[in-house]
Amino acid sequence: MDARLEAIRDTVLARNPGEAEFHQAVVEVFESLGPVHDRHPELLEAAILERLCEPERQIIFRVPWTDDAGRVQINRGFRVEFNSALGPYKGGLRFHPSVYLGIVKFLGFEQIFKNALTGMPIGGGKGGSDFDPRGRSDAEVMRFCQSFMTELYRHIGEYTDVPAGDIGVGGREIGYLFGQYKRITNRYESGVLTGKGISWGGSLVRPEATGFGTVIFTQEMLNSRGTSFDGQRVVVSGSGNVAINAIAKAQSLGATVVACSDSSGYVVDEAGIDVGLLREVKEVERGRLKDYAERRAGVSYVNVGSVWNVDATVALPCATQNELDGGAAARLVRNGLLAVGEGANMPSTRDAVAVFQDAGVLFGPGKAANAGGVATSALEMQQNASRDSWSFEHTEERLTEIMVGIHDRCAATADEYGEPGNYVLGANIGGFVKVADAMLAQGLI
Repeated sequence: MDARLEAIRDTVLARNPGEAEFHQAVVEVFESLGPVHDRHPELLEAAILERLCEPERQIIFRVPWTDDAGRVQINRGFRVEFNSALGPYKGGLRFHPSVYLGIVKFLGFEQIFKNALTGMPIGGGKGGSDFDPRGRSDAEVMRFCQSFMTELYRHIGEYTDVPAGDIGVGGREIGYLFGQYKRITNRYESGVLTGKGISWGGSLVRPEATGFGTVIFTQEMLNSRGTSFDGQRVVVSGSGNVAINAIAKAQSLGATVVACSDSSGYVVDEAGIDVGLLREVKEVERGRLKDYAERRAGVSYVNVGSVWNVDATVALPCATQNELDGGAAARLVRNGLLAVGEGANMPSTRDAVAVFQDAGVLFGPGKAANAGGVATSALEMQQNASRDSWSFEHTEERLTEIMVGIHDRCAATADEYGEPGNYVLGANIGGFVKVADAMLAQGLI
């Protein structure tokens, strides 16, 4: 990193103390941008990076609600509206005890680049709460969502900010949030939230999109080396929506997914994960992987260590940030790893990314590889705006076109800047240039 970018980076880190995940995301982007500023010094003069790293708006609010015992509970809600140069803020809501401002800012910052890479007219934002829906009744989740939306509604809208789901926010939560928004505003504004139910404004393929898109992007990387998913041994971290659909898509392309995980442990299923049983356990029963192992012969359940102890030729980290470290990366590389496609946001540590790149492993960063979810959310917004609904086949075809386009844009950008195959550089520069051009055109914003 040259001295000019180092000075800007240091200022950004000092202005945002104690936000480790945001710092990590900023540093990773800055490390790619030296060549851009060498070619385009006007970007430095216009302070594009400084502006890009400062959210346009940060909203923090109290969320009071009552549990089933009648006790008052208090959580904290967040919405960081990061950049609207390309369109309304777009990004999910995460309900998890780990959520704090630094997590939301890291996610929102990544979302700027991810959304730009899709080619869709959407800006970057993110939100959530430290509320934990796990173990809560439907009535408790509803009361929390209604209280959360009672504050959030005044900051969002189909032309302003369009939230969606993320960890802890699925179809149930989106339904409760949308119902409260409609109740308060007296408007059926379908485009204000994405990830809605199919019968009330949702899009086919949206539940599958992030997992499917990750696999499509990874398939394109494999194709660039003259291979494919067919015959690959795959390990997936997580067992939520993204992971389940990544497993399904990879196996439809001929791979065998032999392991997946949750917060309690992981399962090894050498015959290939039974997606139908996994959906029943995780999505219908809201159970644990231990329940999956108890109901399927020949499956081992491990409650210590990491799923990355299982050998794979393709790794799809689909759980959470910084779950795959340098040690795990080195072990995977030693045992024949060919490719990594990030289905989660920043699941690989900086050390892990360095290990993969030094070994020549194909590495698809989350801001590119998992952009299928937000891309299909934008397709849902299109359908809402035109009062239309598309078939599964048409929507999946559009998703595939978008993901192939993202791969090709990242690859071409890496080639242009002299680092063929460096998808991290390609994604960072490709997304940055698109947003920077819009910010320059719109004046001092």
